[in-house]
Amino acid sequence: MIKKSTEELKQKLEKEKSSLEKELKNFANEDSKSRGDWGTRYPKFDGGNLESEADEVQEYEKLLSVEYNLETRLRDVNLALEKIKKGKYGKCEKCGKSIDIARLKACPEAKFCTKCNIIKS
Repeated sequence: MIKKSTEELKQKLEKEKSSLEKELKNFANEDSKSRGDWGTRYPKFDGGNLESEADEVQEYEKLLSVEYNLETRLRDVNLALEKIKKGKYGKCEKCGKSIDIARLKACPEAKFCTKCNIIKS
């Protein structure tokens, strides 16, 4: 892969990483013991209105799936950045062939080439 393209994609990945971490920090804490694991903050109750506390629990439950999706995307981004460091970026994890640059520009954290991604699905 062309070095210039890799550098552009690395910058895009770093920007995405920063954005995902910022979004997660709004409602979750990073686990200090397990790298890359986040935990949605559970609401604290002061013994007030049961209805508003129920709403907070419901919001917490919604955020759990948001956390999971953001955390998964962040792991994929971190994996792609690690592959860049090791010189293994842009290779399909299934067939080993190069991932098309157009696919990487659309989804820089892509793990599979277009052909293998279709087969995987």
